[in-house]
Amino acid sequence: MRSLKTTYMGVEIDNPIVIGASTLVTDLDAIKKAEEYGAAAIVYKSLFEEQIQLESLQLDERLNEFNDIHAEMTTIHPHIDHAGPDEHLYRIRKAKESISIPLFASLNAVDKLTWIKYAKLLSETGVDGIELNFYNVPWNFNKSAKAIEDEQLQIVKEIKDSISIPVSVKLSSDYTNILNFIKKLDKAGVDAFVLFNSFFQPDIDIMSEKHIKSTNISNEGDYKKSLRFAGLLYGNIGADICSNHGIFNGEDAIKMLLCGASSVQVVSTLYKNGIDHIKDIKYEIEDWMNVKNYNSIDEFRGKLSKIKLGSNPFVYKRAQYVDLLINSEEIFAGTL
Repeated sequence: MRSLKTTYMGVEIDNPIVIGASTLVTDLDAIKKAEEYGAAAIVYKSLFEEQIQLESLQLDERLNEFNDIHAEMTTIHPHIDHAGPDEHLYRIRKAKESISIPLFASLNAVDKLTWIKYAKLLSETGVDGIELNFYNVPWNFNKSAKAIEDEQLQIVKEIKDSISIPVSVKLSSDYTNILNFIKKLDKAGVDAFVLFNSFFQPDIDIMSEKHIKSTNISNEGDYKKSLRFAGLLYGNIGADICSNHGIFNGEDAIKMLLCGASSVQVVSTLYKNGIDHIKDIKYEIEDWMNVKNYNSIDEFRGKLSKIKLGSNPFVYKRAQYVDLLINSEEIFAGTL
């Protein structure tokens, strides 16, 4: 029998399919179904520090909006404090209790102190590890790339010193040299890297001349940047590599494994095809392994990474672009 066992954050999982953080996994019934359909692990919806801050401000505004309607009135409400992360922590505990597969927390914070504070709180819920969502939207012209990276590196070091469970970092690709930064994070003890994060981007309705919310769902074929960096990183870092963004089926997952990923995160494909699509992805991986006569993922993982290519290491470099130009007629034959 073929073994699909692999690791995420150094934690052994039954197959490479990890459900990424989203609203899909906030319902206990959905979590149980995901396990039933073959998900190897789940990353619970992110704890957002900014959301907690916003909700706290909104509560304060509602409690005090009528305070000045009478000269002698101080308040019409009893003193109420916002619950902060308590509800989120409660839901994670219930989710962890409801399944037998590993459950990982996800954290988006702003300040160093709150990164550490919330990481400690999440670690106390019984989760198997914590995924840190790192990103930086440039808005300060005077802050260097090194300053940004140094701050995030220090956050990782202090979190690793503060908790005992594994830590992964989910990154955007918008760093000056993502390979260099990942190498530094790897030396700091990060247990896995998730490549790459998907962010909401601003959009505009030209008729109303207002900003609008745009969808954050990835599309088929969006995995190529994740594929490139999985292939570049394999064999050069100690942490696990988890490919993310645009993984829609078993074929996509196999490509990531061949390049060096140990697991993949899926979200958008489940929104589009339903949670039961997990079993199709798993079956496609198993079927391919049967055809290729692979008994385990370790037998082919990283087979097409840069470090394993030997005589053709340039496929991950700019030379690939030159090849595309030279052979464009052959590549695009029949498409026009």
